[in-house]
Amino acid sequence: MVNTLVSNRHGGEEPVAMSPSAALEAARDGDDDAFRVLYRAVQPGLLRYLRVLVGDDAEDVASEAWLQVARDLGKFRGDLDGFRGWVATIGRHRAIDHLRNQRRRPVTVERVEELADVPGRADTAGSAVEAIGTDAALALIAQLPRDQAEAVLLRVVMGLDAPAAAKVLGKRPGAVRTAAYRGLRTLAEHLPPPERGQSRRSEAGVTETRASTLKEVR
Repeated sequence: MVNTLVSNRHGGEEPVAMSPSAALEAARDGDDDAFRVLYRAVQPGLLRYLRVLVGDDAEDVASEAWLQVARDLGKFRGDLDGFRGWVATIGRHRAIDHLRNQRRRPVTVERVEELADVPGRADTAGSAVEAIGTDAALALIAQLPRDQAEAVLLRVVMGLDAPAAAKVLGKRPGAVRTAAYRGLRTLAEHLPPPERGQSRRSEAGVTETRASTLKEVR
């Protein structure tokens, strides 16, 4: 829930909790406060997704994506999950355009071996999910094959289900599930488990919900 301000009967303003789902409906009707609720809910995951695609230019590409979202929101039809997928699709298209214009590789990072000195155990795949969102994890994801990297980011970071992620990528849901599973298994081999009780926070400072497990992704 995110608070937004509404006018009360005395002419003042008071905060009222608005869920992202409710904000979507209001934002389509032109409510600026509701649009900000959507932005805060989706932007952290979108930034992490774009950072793997375009590196340090992620914020610029995200800004271009949100400009298109704001322009075309009135035409969007669907629920919150559909909105996340729609935003991811726009962001991906803007990222592809950006890379074509820049004529360069998405990002240059150190080798996987240099980023993870202690390999994880075979049964630590779930820890890979928990670590996603950190700079080191994003650097590792950037080293995955492109189909696996995008599948992991869309399924785990953006929170899309397999059909929605498949729509973004133009693939079949089964192919996305397989790519995400393989990518997470690879990450698990290089990421040590997070400290017990440690929580992850997004760039907006909001604690995120626990990511899907490998079983759920598969």
